[in-house]
Amino acid sequence: MPGLKPHTLLLLLGLLASPTAMAAEERVDSEHWTNDYDGHFKKYTKRYFGPHFDWHWFKAQGIAESGLRSNVTSHAGARGVMQILPTTYDEIKDKNPHFRDISKPRWNIAAGIYYDRQLYRRWNTLTEPERLYTVFASYNAGYNRIRRIYQRLNKSDSKWQHIHPRLPKETRGYVKRIRKLKDDTRRQDSEGRLKGIANYFNVASRSEE
Repeated sequence: MPGLKPHTLLLLLGLLASPTAMAAEERVDSEHWTNDYDGHFKKYTKRYFGPHFDWHWFKAQGIAESGLRSNVTSHAGARGVMQILPTTYDEIKDKNPHFRDISKPRWNIAAGIYYDRQLYRRWNTLTEPERLYTVFASYNAGYNRIRRIYQRLNKSDSKWQHIHPRLPKETRGYVKRIRKLKDDTRRQDSEGRLKGIANYFNVASRSEE
């Protein structure tokens, strides 16, 4: 860039580089995020979604919920890494009596992923990746609220691009944040893998009945 002073050139180069640096920092597998709880995310993803499901989806969800902080409580009373309401946790604990204190990251993460699994089973008429995105939307806004939105759509419009604009603004941002953290840009690869996992999950679910 002729005519620019060295310090100005460095400043411009820094500005041009910063979006890439920020994107790398935001990714779920970036060193920016703690790996203290990775073992919990891996273990309970495998338990509730099978061995081939990418556990990073739920770590990304934990980042969107709390920034992976275990000691935060929302204004509504949701607690921990996965921001579980105590009443919801009690319902989950009734079915999983071995779960302990909601404030412990292990059990908070286990409960969050277990709840995702319950939602995933409810959205079994959707194909991937709509199914997973709708699970996250339901986690954020509530299953019944998202179900009402879905029921107002024509059957031919039951795709994520038709559900998404009707979601609450906060929920749209929430799902977008998770996808950004997960770097969900390789759409075809992502869809193919998720479809295979969905088939595995459906078979596993039938075997439990």
